Amino acid sequence: MMIRSEVLKTLVPIISDQLVVCNIGLPSQEMHLLDDQPSNFYMLGTMGLASSIGLGLALAQQQKVIAIDGDGSVLTNFGTLPTIANNVADNFILLIIDNGSYGSTGDQPTYAGKKTSLAAVARACGCENVVECRADEAADTVRQALDSDRMTIIVCKCESGNIKVPVIEMDPVVIRDRFMREIAARNG
Repeated sequence: MMIRSEVLKTLVPIISDQLVVCNIGLPSQEMHLLDDQPSNFYMLGTMGLASSIGLGLALAQQQKVIAIDGDGSVLTNFGTLPTIANNVADNFILLIIDNGSYGSTGDQPTYAGKKTSLAAVARACGCENVVECRADEAADTVRQALDSDRMTIIVCKCESGNIKVPVIEMDPVVIRDRFMREIAARNG
């Protein structure tokens, strides 16, 4: 099975032209290393809020938005799933990369790696289009979600593990400003 960075690598050809809000810590650093784009919003803090920020962005404008979150972050902000269910945005995709661990803080196990199914929780919260996939199916699953024009929650199971990545040296204000300029350019 693949680790998160390998999953992200398979997604780059599909999502590099999309608005992407990426989970804090190592996932943002991996995305920055693999495919730094002005259309990527890297979370450098605020654990658990990538999905909420992604939903808000999708509700505020027309472009498609992909929020890449982790199981640990979603568990930290459980209120995000009922909020998503009750504020449908058909231009929003939430990709939860579920490696069963808090990857950025030392791979401590999460409950999603034990008995808790985030897909079942999302459905119980009222999310209507929830898809589970294996790591090697992530690219095709995201492509189908982009083509569907329907809000989609994807729970992608992968192995725990990290690669060595450099810290993002870009100032958070610079990340925000270039992302906002990209959104403005896309929305005319």
